[in-house]
Amino acid sequence: MEAQATDIHKELIERCLRGDRKAYYKLYTLYSKSMYNVSYRIVNERDDAEDVLQESFISAFRNLKNYRGDATFGAWIKRIVINKAINHVKRRKMVPLNEQMDIEEELEETSFDEFPFSIEQVRSAIEKLPDGYRTVLSLYLIEGYDHQEIGEIMSISESTSKSQFNRSKKKLREILEGGKL
Repeated sequence: MEAQATDIHKELIERCLRGDRKAYYKLYTLYSKSMYNVSYRIVNERDDAEDVLQESFISAFRNLKNYRGDATFGAWIKRIVINKAINHVKRRKMVPLNEQMDIEEELEETSFDEFPFSIEQVRSAIEKLPDGYRTVLSLYLIEGYDHQEIGEIMSISESTSKSQFNRSKKKLREILEGGKL
């Protein structure tokens, strides 16, 4: 027997399905800020993050009838935002996401013991990472996905996700220690 997720916005969703514009607006206001942040962490540009946010909500509202409730509405819209943001980054074609490198070389451990950097310095350094690195790092550390899930979301292998993550940590350290903020 499959468990249903408890969705605290069930009534609001039902109102949306009946065409209640105020309910649509309420859902948007409840989730837009956090979903913008998810989008921004992946696309790394404010205007692009806003575009992704709008595309995501349009898609979600058009497909609300397909929402099955097997995840919370927040998790469902977050997955839409992540997919739209990743597709946006892929369209920019700045860094190939399927780039294969010697996994053993890249799996070296990066230690952040005695971390001497402020949150703002780290945030700024993350923004300077190439798209592929930043996306995997954000999905893993900030959004809490594991490498298998990241692989499925980004259409890459689990080992490529791990490799991208380890390369992103290494590059992040280089940016922070090099003072290229």
